[in-house]
Amino acid sequence: VQLQASGGGSVQAGGSLRLSCAAPGRSFSSYNMAWFRQAPGKERELVARLTSRVITYYADSVKGRFTISRDNAKNTLFLQMNTLKPEDTAVYYCAAGDIAALIRGAYHYWGQGTLVTVSS
Repeated sequence: VQLQASGGGSVQAGGSLRLSCAAPGRSFSSYNMAWFRQAPGKERELVARLTSRVITYYADSVKGRFTISRDNAKNTLFLQMNTLKPEDTAVYYCAAGDIAALIRGAYHYWGQGTLVTVSS
């Protein structure tokens, strides 16, 4: 599954961005999908996950601010990010996997990453 992430950019604290992850020509309705992020000098961390059965998980740091969703008809995954903070600055990656897990190793397909920069 080839994934294409987009939607990153630069915003001020308190602003919003919507990330998209497309899988052109490939149905991903059966996959578990996730967004990870990696800040400079830090490990890649799970931000949000959405299983094929539409069960969500959010990291505590983004709970209540970020929303993960999917449009299976368009083979697209979204991450709506509201009330952004400077600590949300990172490269965001979308990922797909066969197992509904919270660990990076469970995801075998990755997008190229899209940079989100939040200024104070």
